[in-house]
Amino acid sequence: MSGPGTTRDAGLQPERTRLAWRRTTLASSVVAVLALRQALRGSGSSTEVAGAAVTGLIWLVFLWVAHRRIRALAAVRPRVLAPRSALAVVVCTVALAVFAVAVIL
Repeated sequence: MSGPGTTRDAGLQPERTRLAWRRTTLASSVVAVLALRQALRGSGSSTEVAGAAVTGLIWLVFLWVAHRRIRALAAVRPRVLAPRSALAVVVCTVALAVFAVAVIL
């Protein structure tokens, strides 16, 4: 029974999605901290410092997008994730993975 006057029973799906965003944010934070730690433990060259700064910036962008999405999911009818936000999350994730490989090698 749906109509203009009825409210949507979303069940637990929005809560699971919020928790998934929180887990992903936590994992991203751990990766960023480990990459920053590894980069700053090195010789302190300008490339290491620049890599640490870029890693921190990427992490902040990811954190901002995730926070906005978590807040949007609190609504009764959450908005669809914008394509720009989805692209930002993908770019941040791939960039952190690339920097992690660069730090390891």
